[in-house]
Amino acid sequence: MYEAVIEELNHLDGPELLAPLITDLFCGNIALVSSFGAESAVLLHMAASIDRSLPVITLDTGKLFAETIAYRAQLTRLLGLTDLRVVRPQADALRVFDGAGSLHRRDPDRCCHIRKVLPLENTLAGFKAWISGRKRYHGGLRADVPTLEQTDGRLKIDPLARFTRQQIEAYLDRYHLPRHPLLEKGYLSIGCAPCTVACGSADDPRAGRWSGLSKMECGIHRSPAPPCNSARSASDFR
Repeated sequence: MYEAVIEELNHLDGPELLAPLITDLFCGNIALVSSFGAESAVLLHMAASIDRSLPVITLDTGKLFAETIAYRAQLTRLLGLTDLRVVRPQADALRVFDGAGSLHRRDPDRCCHIRKVLPLENTLAGFKAWISGRKRYHGGLRADVPTLEQTDGRLKIDPLARFTRQQIEAYLDRYHLPRHPLLEKGYLSIGCAPCTVACGSADDPRAGRWSGLSKMECGIHRSPAPPCNSARSASDFR
């Protein structure tokens, strides 16, 4: 099934790609995953213009910027999103592996695995397709992002993969969408507060994520991390 959908729709982008997936092919079995970050308003607006009741999943790691939480509330009201699902890490997993809340300093991959990867895996279990906002111009592991791919037994959709930075900015301007408040402070890509610094450029907007480390992604767009070195694995909390 997924192969046929990919072959039929792979040439489409943006709303033209989203509409048949949301309203027909995966109606009731598709969700959008959003960080409510620097460019999130574009994809959220596209989806809301098609179906405001589309499930929107967002990960609250417990370490978000206050500005991100406020922006999430602002966009939810503005776009009329009716099914926002705020997903948090399991308390038992945090207690066992990050009781002091400092795991991000010692092992950022493990921290992301517990606070992002596992909660999202659990939440997506009931869906056949999900939408993310990756773009090729972000570079790194995203340079060749496909618009449609089959992964982990479901269809993954990146309707903005081929969009340029100029197209994103033009869309924001056209629909008068509010920018994330941290943009004016120099944050071009926004994740968890302890692991994000104010920097980046048009050529490398994600430079401020895990600055100084070889880490480039949180893990939700690649295979899960290996088990923890503990008598109990994070997978115990799935």
